[in-house]
Parts: sequence; C-alpha cells; structure tokens
Amino acid sequence: MRKTLCMIFLCGFAAWSLCACGETSGNTPEKVQVGVTYYNQTDTFLRELIDCYKNDLESRKTEDLEVTVMVREAAGSEKTQNEQVEELIDAGCNVLCVNLVDRADPSEIIDMARERDIPLIFFNREPVAEDMMQWDKTYYVGAVARQSGELQGEMAAEVIKEGKVDKNGDGKIQYVILEGEADHQDAIIRTESVVNTLKENGIALEKLSYQIANWNRAQAQNRMQQMIRQFHDEIELVLANNDDMAAGAIDAYDELNYTEESRPVFFGVDGTSVGLQAVRDGDFAGTVYNDKEGQASAMAELSVALGTGEGLEDIAFENDRYIYLPYLKVTGDNVEEFMDRQ
Repeated sequence: MRKTLCMIFLCGFAAWSLCACGETSGNTPEKVQVGVTYYNQTDTFLRELIDCYKNDLESRKTEDLEVTVMVREAAGSEKTQNEQVEELIDAGCNVLCVNLVDRADPSEIIDMARERDIPLIFFNREPVAEDMMQWDKTYYVGAVARQSGELQGEMAAEVIKEGKVDKNGDGKIQYVILEGEADHQDAIIRTESVVNTLKENGIALEKLSYQIANWNRAQAQNRMQQMIRQFHDEIELVLANNDDMAAGAIDAYDELNYTEESRPVFFGVDGTSVGLQAVRDGDFAGTVYNDKEGQASAMAELSVALGTGEGLEDIAFENDRYIYLPYLKVTGDNVEEFMDRQ
C-alpha cells in the first residue's frame, strides 16, 4: 500500500513538473536583436534618426518581447561597414539595418545576410532596384529624393516672388549649389529637381558655382568661403542638399563678417534640430522636413515583425519592399510645429 501511494505521488509530481515547465517556456519572451550600421556619424540627420529608432524600439518592449539593438558607425569606409555587418551577424543579430556607405555596391552585405537568412533593412540611402532584387528579404525605408528638391524649389520661388532675393535688380537670381556627394543619385536628384522647379515657377536663374561638400558642415564652410572670395556680393541664393551644408555656408559668412543685409538667402533639407533652429532664428528662409520620426517608426515596426516572424500584411509597402515617408515644407510660419516634434 505504501509503495502504491509513493508511486501515485511520484507520478503526480512528474505530471505537475511537466505542466509547470510548459508554462515557463510559454512565457519566455521572443527576442529581436537588431544590428545597425550607418555611413558616418558627422551626419546630423542620421544621428537623430537613429536616436528616434532606438527610442521607438525601446517603447515596443513587453513582457513577451525582448528587443536589443547594437549600433556601429562606419566612418565612411565600405570595408569597415562590411566588417561591421559580419560582426553583427556573429553577435546573434536576427535583423540588420544598414545605411550604406556606397549605395551602388551593397552586394557583399546582401550576400552575408542571405547566407545566414537574416532580413535586411536598408535606410536613408537607397540601393538601386537591381540590387534590391538580389534577395527577397531586403527592404528599404526612406523618402523620395525628388520631392525634397521640388519642395525646396517651391519655397525658394515663393520667397523670390516676394522680391526678397534679387538684390541687384537684374531680373534673375544668381545662385550657388552645395551638393551632397559626387555621383550620388539622391544628391543629383535633389539638385536637378530644385533647379527645375524654380524654372517651372518662372524664375530666371544664373548659376554662379556648384560645389561638392559631402553633406558635411565644415566642408561646406570651406567651399562657401571659396565661392564668396570669387563672387563676393553677387551670390543671391544658396541651395544646399542638406541642413548641415546650409549651416556651413552661414558659418562662412559669419567668419568673413558679412552683415545680414549683404548675405544671400539660404535653404536646406532635412529639418534637423540645427536646420529648424536656423529657420526659427531667420538664418534659413526654409528647410524641407525629412520625417525621421515616421521613418524610425516604420523601421521599428518592420524590424520587430521580421525578427519575430510575424506577417507583414499590416505594413504599408510600395512595390512589396519599399516604405516612403513624405517630405514637408518648413518656414518661419510653421517651424514651431516641427520644433515640438523634437
């Protein structure tokens, strides 16, 4: 009898243990480990975008979902970035987010991700369509470059038509361009679209100079000083592919002690904290807001869906792989609205 009772007790205990173990494993949180690498930390917009992304991922954590993120900066080196991707994969990341150093050469990164079956999200620097088709688990989150140039051109045309730019009264606008990178598709498109939009709005233009400043404030200051020394007070309009370069152009005028009245009109792109403050202070006539909050949210939603293996049915893709957020105009009239987002 005693042996029988012992056997009943042991069997009951074993059954309870199995149930308890089953309950514990059911409560084990899913893990999403994201690896991020971006081209250069000198880019203000990218730093702010990645901060938004990390904050958004943090907000998605629950008892059932554990999310971690590892961020690496490639310092403008494609070789370094490729090594970072390998390191992030080896560290156990199950989603990769890559802001390419060279948007025209992502093949090695795609190959590494495909070999380990790790979904790959490119952001901000869009690969060419042929590269996106190399593997069916590549995605892109960003904005449409042409729209940024069009909106910048529309704002500039409005200011010009108010008579605030043509200082010499010759009926045409003498302008200079600060472009992001040589042979970079987005930079080329921004430049072409802003100039074309101005012309479509009936603005007569005379290009004085065009300089590459690699999205960098210090380089833009140097290039702008060269143009000032060559053209002096002839420059009426400065069109920059991003806010950092527009701010660098203003730095050049500050260093050369130009008065407010003798300076040209400046426009940027991105709506960074630097750019928004410049609009608020009246240093920029306007900038074009690159929706970092929207992009960060889209990246975070996609990262979690891919990392957990959830379906992607609720994600608003274009052409099955792309998520684009619209640009927005920022002027002195509405800058406070965008400052409140920071």
